[in-house]
Amino acid sequence: MVVTIDIGGRPGFDCGGFCSFCYFKGVKKVEPFGCKHCSLLMKGCDYCARMVLEIEPGFKPFDQLVFEFAQKTSGTRPDGITIKGNGDLSCYPDLLKLVRTISGGEVPVFLEYTSGKGFSIGNEADALIEAGVGKVSFSVFSTNPELRRKYVNDKHPEAVNANLRTFCENCDVYAMAVLVPGVNDGPELERTCRELEDMGAKGLVLMTFANTREQGLIFGNGPIIPGIVPHTVEEIGRMATEANEMCSMKIVGTPLWDPNTGSPFALAHHKEELKKLPSIEKSATLITSSVAYPLLSSIFEELGDNVNVVSVKKEIGNLITLDDFAVLETDEVKERVIIPGSVLAHNREIRRALRRDGKNRLVFRGPDNLTVEPERSIYLTTRQVLDREIEAFTGLIEEINDLGI
Repeated sequence: MVVTIDIGGRPGFDCGGFCSFCYFKGVKKVEPFGCKHCSLLMKGCDYCARMVLEIEPGFKPFDQLVFEFAQKTSGTRPDGITIKGNGDLSCYPDLLKLVRTISGGEVPVFLEYTSGKGFSIGNEADALIEAGVGKVSFSVFSTNPELRRKYVNDKHPEAVNANLRTFCENCDVYAMAVLVPGVNDGPELERTCRELEDMGAKGLVLMTFANTREQGLIFGNGPIIPGIVPHTVEEIGRMATEANEMCSMKIVGTPLWDPNTGSPFALAHHKEELKKLPSIEKSATLITSSVAYPLLSSIFEELGDNVNVVSVKKEIGNLITLDDFAVLETDEVKERVIIPGSVLAHNREIRRALRRDGKNRLVFRGPDNLTVEPERSIYLTTRQVLDREIEAFTGLIEEINDLGI
């Protein structure tokens, strides 16, 4: 059993200030999009009104977190503990106290996200490791202190790098870098890769900088950095492949791709695994994102001609909104439609948008995840990724067979 503790926090406020490239920078009040959790008659619930925007009153009090941990464990010792939050974990004032209390150096702790901006001395990692931290997801951007100072709003980059090195030498560290063209790519990326590998990092995730609505800026806050044309997903995938070949640590790109496991949609590269899936007996249309489209299409082409795949312009499936359905050409959309489970739109409005040509289509939500995103697959083997995809595709095909025509 792995227990997850969410410390809360607010992007831009409980993280040492917005990074220059932060997805939430410039977000104003946003009306709820609607989602799968909304009631049939009302758009807007706690999830799409608050959690999507990561709106929190701030970090949770220490005593509340200890109480939540006790409730989840019921006095039993978990196999592991994951600490996450909407703010930066290193900025949580009671982080060391929390780790000591819930782990005591006995249960391995995973710090799911930190940029280290809460570290100012340079030796904070030592006490955290002694208290139980054994795995860290570290948003590095660059190991160049001046780039961190300018773009990450890091006031103590040398101290942060010292802590990063200590974590790498004693823990499983998986770093992340949002790539801003002309800033931390090219020679700077090569430098970061070499230094992380020298430190002992296990892996690095190269992340696309989202600067347009198609890339996922759904809160009306783009462009985040005017004048910057982000790398395409194909460029990110190419850079990940080249860096992965250069280094012994794992390097992946997101949303595309993981050279080690073949995710996302590893089944598209391991067609022999498709025989493990059930037969498709009914007909339906799958609506998906532009990144998933070619891979998902190639999979279903191998499975017969009952299911066709149609793409919206949005790159990420769980960031598809009503606007994407409103402009989607419906010529190839069948009478039974399955959409990604986490689409941010109200069911009633989705149906209305997909019936605007007069066809009475029935729309259903599919699984939230059909694949393992590279930022998660970096922790897994190819076999683990394939098994998760087979399970998810089996569920989707069973839904098609139940609801299709």
